[in-house]
Amino acid sequence: MDPHTTNPRVPETAAAPILPRDANEFIQQQLDERLRTIEREFTAHAISLFGPLYSGVDDLIRTAIEKRHSESPARRKLVVILTTTGGYIEVVQRIVAVFRAHYGLVDFIVPNYAFSAGTVLAMSGDAIYMDYYSTLGPIDPQVENTKGRHVPALGYLERYNELMDKAAIPGALNMAELQILLTFDQGELYQFDQAREQSVELLKEWLVKYKFKNWKKTETRKAKVTKQMKMARAEAIARTLNDTKKWHVHGNGISMDVLSKDLKLLINDFGGDENTSGIIRAYNDLLTDYVTKILIKGGVVHVNGQFQPFA
Repeated sequence: MDPHTTNPRVPETAAAPILPRDANEFIQQQLDERLRTIEREFTAHAISLFGPLYSGVDDLIRTAIEKRHSESPARRKLVVILTTTGGYIEVVQRIVAVFRAHYGLVDFIVPNYAFSAGTVLAMSGDAIYMDYYSTLGPIDPQVENTKGRHVPALGYLERYNELMDKAAIPGALNMAELQILLTFDQGELYQFDQAREQSVELLKEWLVKYKFKNWKKTETRKAKVTKQMKMARAEAIARTLNDTKKWHVHGNGISMDVLSKDLKLLINDFGGDENTSGIIRAYNDLLTDYVTKILIKGGVVHVNGQFQPFA
């Protein structure tokens, strides 16, 4: 065929390029490739959770994990890229149960933030990866009140206790504060207190079992570390993270440096490796931009080949 002939016909044997059907499919393919790069970097399967930890997310994670694990069941390590404002402790428990049913090692990567119940979830890992920009948060688990609203449990408890302390002083409580005090539901307050204690108990269990498993000797005296010492350290960390007066607000970020120096918690700095940092940030930047652009109101669960938005 003359190459200068107008409108040349493509030979029937020529293979047409396979292109994504639309922009969303193309971006999701890019996210898949970047997630696979993280898997290769950590020699692990990977799952990304971007959004609140509310009921139903645990079901999506179970489906995603079962799919990914079935593809290569010999792989025993999972990395979780976690970005969340928090949620329900009960959902966190179910997510951890799913992870541990399929993987012997579970590491968490926090490229931006994991607050409240998200902090509890991260504490269930064998390792936590952060950089200077990453933050965890105070543990203030959310519960559903009688009006169906999600409320931070410890904020309600602290406010109630402050008013009760003030009420013990004759004449110190004004009428407005009295009215607020009378609105507190004792059943809800008990529920809030139980949520706090549950978070403490979970941290004690998970930190000792996973994060502290290789803690054999103390850093300074090189003394043997006992299980009782691990339990005491875990409870101290949990109580500190539950101290709303120390952190002031639910969304107050706690940096890698504070976790390391003040809480004596071992954090792996992925920012110290240019290649690892670049891989994590490339994935997270694209995911954040994509979720924002397509206006996903809830969040997404992502494993290789499966991108599942949730409300």
